[in-house]
Amino acid sequence: MKIAKDRVVALAYTLKLDDGEVADESEPDEPLHYLHGHNNIVDGLETALVDHVKGDELDVVIAPEDACGTHNPELDLAIPLEAFPEEMRPMLQQGTVFVADHPEDEQVEVAYTVMEVLEDRVLATGNHPLADETLHFHVQVVDVREASEEELAHGHPHGPGGHHH
Repeated sequence: MKIAKDRVVALAYTLKLDDGEVADESEPDEPLHYLHGHNNIVDGLETALVDHVKGDELDVVIAPEDACGTHNPELDLAIPLEAFPEEMRPMLQQGTVFVADHPEDEQVEVAYTVMEVLEDRVLATGNHPLADETLHFHVQVVDVREASEEELAHGHPHGPGGHHH
């Protein structure tokens, strides 16, 4: 069965950056499961996988625009400490993630990561940690199957290797 929209795909993968550093990889015997065509993985990798079948192995290089995006300075914020609820302030530290409105579009929510906590403000970014990075994937297609109606309705795979409710 070929990889196509609405199919559940299991991938074994290694992700490296330009300098050869391994940024992420699947665990042995625990492939990544995703629902093809539903924005579960970066666009460039999803596009490269179309029509591949179980057993295929490939190397894919993905430009930032088709991966985690380019750095958007509008998503780098200095937020006054008093903007956070008092009970939340002790939890603010480097790496803490919180969700807030996009600075220019209140209809869009962004996951912000705290970069630094200063005396009177919090420096945070809504940019992905791999923004501006070219991604180098080595992938092996472990399995391809039809998605269930429930998986299609939820937009992600269920069961072994997928999301459990």
